[in-house]
Amino acid sequence: MMKVIFAISTIADGNMAISPDQANKSAVLNNRQVFLEKQGVTLKNATRVTITYDGDNFCRYREVGRDNFGDGMFDGATQPADALVTTIPNHALFLPLADCIGAAIFDSRQNILMLSHIGRHSLEQFGAIASVKYLTQNYGSDPADLLIWLTGAPGKQHYPLFAFDNRSMKDVIFEQFRNAGVLDANIHDDPVDTTTDPRYFSHSEFLAGRQNDDGRYAVVAMMKP
Repeated sequence: MMKVIFAISTIADGNMAISPDQANKSAVLNNRQVFLEKQGVTLKNATRVTITYDGDNFCRYREVGRDNFGDGMFDGATQPADALVTTIPNHALFLPLADCIGAAIFDSRQNILMLSHIGRHSLEQFGAIASVKYLTQNYGSDPADLLIWLTGAPGKQHYPLFAFDNRSMKDVIFEQFRNAGVLDANIHDDPVDTTTDPRYFSHSEFLAGRQNDDGRYAVVAMMKP
């Protein structure tokens, strides 16, 4: 079985998202490069999960391969998707985050890796279940074989999910993964509340005036022989 590298940046690693005007591009590329190199990853062997909020579908998934190495890592040029899947060792998947969860989902039997962006909109469309379903339908994955790593997430104190009786993102995502057939013992959770832990950027806290900088932290996942 492959080893899975799963690493999360902090504010100390710098902002991981290029602004629309690309004024901070040089600084962000340096931040990405330094952070990724600590994990044995380069910008050229990574592909960025790029989220857009056009339309009303927040469960769009696609497979990427060697032709996609570097996509979205140097600028904004990549095809949008809410999760990417790779079957290639040493192909890193990279996801900048604001107030959402990054979930690495690994088929330990077939060596297939998905990195899924699961936020409020996605959870309302049962995005954790949909991510697992994509793997079962397209690759024949067994949910009981799946190993999952989760980033931190906003807690319900500052970010309650109104569509789920004000529960937290983590409460809902765990429930959805269970309903998809994933075993609790196979879910590795980072319990950090990103709205209260000063090590992490939070867009909602920035809008509320409780955080000075509106940056993004990031998660990277990669299969390694």
